[in-house]
Amino acid sequence: MGSIAISGAGIGGLTAAIALRSLGHDVVVYEQAPKFARVGADINLTPNAVRALDGLGVGDALRETAARPTHRISRTYDTGEETSRLPMGDTAERQYGAPQLTMHRADLMTALESSLPEECVRLGARVTEISQDDNGVVLGLSDGREARADAVIGADGIHSVVRTALFGPETPTFTGVVAYRAVVPVERLAGAGNLNAFTKWWGPDVDTQIVTFPLNRGRDLFIFATIPQEGWHEESWTQPGEVAELRDLYAGFHPEARFLLEACSEVLKSALYVRDPLPSWTVGRVTLLGDACHPMMPFMAQGAGQAIEDAVVLARAIDAHADHPSAFAAYEAARRERTARIQISSRDNAWLKESGTGDWVYGYDAWTVPVA
Repeated sequence: MGSIAISGAGIGGLTAAIALRSLGHDVVVYEQAPKFARVGADINLTPNAVRALDGLGVGDALRETAARPTHRISRTYDTGEETSRLPMGDTAERQYGAPQLTMHRADLMTALESSLPEECVRLGARVTEISQDDNGVVLGLSDGREARADAVIGADGIHSVVRTALFGPETPTFTGVVAYRAVVPVERLAGAGNLNAFTKWWGPDVDTQIVTFPLNRGRDLFIFATIPQEGWHEESWTQPGEVAELRDLYAGFHPEARFLLEACSEVLKSALYVRDPLPSWTVGRVTLLGDACHPMMPFMAQGAGQAIEDAVVLARAIDAHADHPSAFAAYEAARRERTARIQISSRDNAWLKESGTGDWVYGYDAWTVPVA
């Protein structure tokens, strides 16, 4: 069906490029960054996302550095009471066809980048505008040049230029919640329990929590904490926060949780933003995926996972249809209800607080969902 341009070389954009190339399609990814760099802290890939990446041949590289959490555990913030425990690891692999993998975000990006030839990704070329007609799409680039493609995929994140070009300007909504991220070597945590599990400490309100899980084959522990805080609006992967502030904010948590915070030597801080589900992701020869169309709160650990699922389903839909508008319609039909449900559930933040299963999330298979 001709050439495809992807705006954004993040997780969703690179996954889409790998999937499309594996099916024989001509793809170029346009990325604003001048080079790839190790940014961000963590990625939690649940079985649905790992299975999608396994189908692209990326999973083996991830397993070289990732940790495999043994369980998903919920605990009450003050008493420490365990309210749910879901086996992961080998149990998840038997049940869902893939394990949960937790890793540094850069390790996932490296695995994706190395799966594409250099000429497939054009760095330092941000898509600034798009226009389309019956013959294709023209992309205006930040380096002053133009590019043409038969179709465009907007994978350019919550501040998507492609989405703005399709549906007009809008502003993401600040949730009133900030997130803290820290990585602690486990050697500082002697005596702490559940270091090989994904553990969520549920706070006194829906927006307050501490989540921990292993990284780097269990050598490090990632700490992710959220809390309402109206005075901070900075959205950044790299903005430093204050460790003393972090500890003070969670002073009412159980001693086991506070012990983990005491081991932190530095922390990053970011405000969390959301958008409501879009009624449509597509106009003509242009469609969206990932945070460009369904940014979500991180409380279900599905932001990256849903972008990966989008990428695989979209590539399969393009391969199954004779023209891009039909392919994009099939892609939306397959994906919009699921992503909207996860978007809303993530905002509500009650999933697996009590006992239950992760089947409706973890059991999804992007390689078999109908796209015809």
